[in-house]
Amino acid sequence: THFHHNTFRFFHTIMSKRKAKDAHLPIGECINQVHRILRKRFCHQQLPDKPEGLEAQHKHLVELLKRAAVHGESNSVLIVGPRGAGKTMLLRSVLRDLSEETEVQKNLLQVHLNGLLQTDDRIALKEITRQLHLENIVGDRVFGSFAENLAFLLDALKKGDRSSSRPVLFVLDEFDLFTHHKNQTLLYNLFDVSQSAQVPLAVVGLTCRLDVLELLEKRVKSRFSHRQIHLLTTLTFSQYLDRVRAQLSLPDGFPDGKFVEEWNAAVTTLCEDKSVEEVLQRHYNSSKDFRSLHMLLMLCLSSVSVAKPAITPADLLDASRLCLADAKANMLHGLSILELCLIIAMKHLNDVYEGEPFNLQMVHNEFKKFLQRKSSSMYNFEQPVIMKVRSSAAHRQSSHASKVDRALLSAGLRAPAAAGAHPTG
Repeated sequence: THFHHNTFRFFHTIMSKRKAKDAHLPIGECINQVHRILRKRFCHQQLPDKPEGLEAQHKHLVELLKRAAVHGESNSVLIVGPRGAGKTMLLRSVLRDLSEETEVQKNLLQVHLNGLLQTDDRIALKEITRQLHLENIVGDRVFGSFAENLAFLLDALKKGDRSSSRPVLFVLDEFDLFTHHKNQTLLYNLFDVSQSAQVPLAVVGLTCRLDVLELLEKRVKSRFSHRQIHLLTTLTFSQYLDRVRAQLSLPDGFPDGKFVEEWNAAVTTLCEDKSVEEVLQRHYNSSKDFRSLHMLLMLCLSSVSVAKPAITPADLLDASRLCLADAKANMLHGLSILELCLIIAMKHLNDVYEGEPFNLQMVHNEFKKFLQRKSSSMYNFEQPVIMKVRSSAAHRQSSHASKVDRALLSAGLRAPAAAGAHPTG
């Protein structure tokens, strides 16, 4: 009976695949499915389970954390690499592998902190308490110092016999931001506990700053193990092209088999196109990470429709232009000369007052000073006109584009030389 049941399942699977291959959906439905699958892939940052070419770093980190989780050996390590190099992916991959071991799953506690969210030690302590589920034990208790509070939290994790504690893993994302906390108290206490072996504790910091050790105070640096794992991408351009092809390809389980074959063949042809290779080479030279690649491919996908059911080299070129465009220049396109002059006046005030707030009257006074220097080439606008310009969001013709680019350079560097050269009526 078991044999017949397995045979039935085998044939059922084959027939289902054959039906999928033979099925023909309306082109509109196929395009909707393409958008759904690829948007999910690009927008939800669906990444591989393991980073490529980092086997040695993976092995090193697994050994470190395993010694902490299984044998109670305290450790501290920094994972250093540029943004998008795979620091978080590497750590998640290691933790996933360790969680498959029963002893680790039973013992290891994890606390994840982020320098962008836990901006001071008080907020960090609250988050540590919450993640260790010790709110009820702490209650309204008042502590004299950070060290006393942390010691109490770690002591509360000890098992029934009070002699052994559960190992705790602290993950500090954006590690360099924690160095700006007052006296680096959080880092000092974590490294102090991990060095003194009072409680089995592992500290893993993730940062993109190569000079991160220079940011540590002397007393903190002396307690850090000085272990660093550097992630430097070794991705070649041919591997990058394979990645692009894989990200754009549709899976085998797509409802319409014929459409999948045509789509995937078109993607292969696209990646072999010389003009496409040139565009991708530029992106490869500037950034090899998944985030920038997903942004580029998402812009390409937006051009796919029933009328144009495939991505063309021209689509990729347009998407590349959008990705590489200067965001500040785009914001200023279409502004009138007066509006540009007001922006430049604000820039000067911002420099003079070092970021302090200023009002419209101060902007108008700065604009009048500019007029005195350029009186022969600029029309003197009255304050009501300037008020109207400030409240208006009307866009001007795109013929002002070249003027905008020149004015942007002036605004960013020094007093404008040409912004008012052509008065507007």
